[in-house]
Amino acid sequence: MHLVQILLPLTDNLGRAFDAALYRNVRHELTERFGGLTAYSRSPASGLWKEDEQETVRDDVVVYEVMADDLDRRWWQTYREKLRMTFRQDTLIVRALEIELL
Repeated sequence: MHLVQILLPLTDNLGRAFDAALYRNVRHELTERFGGLTAYSRSPASGLWKEDEQETVRDDVVVYEVMADDLDRRWWQTYREKLRMTFRQDTLIVRALEIELL
């Protein structure tokens, strides 16, 4: 089993907030496909990374998680690209972890 996490930005690269409908659509798509979803959205996570040696960039994100028996890499690559375009990002993080339910 895999836990797939999607990190979605709260704002575009100019600091403008995205419409709430975009997040509703993603939640709906993932719930329909995987039968459920966990959203960490009440207190956004903050990501920091070095753009170059002098500039540190901050991004506030919400995290969506789904569990999948099988990891369809092709589907996830296509979906990640769709989300990247929708949220106008240079890069969008989708990561998968192998998990065991106890």
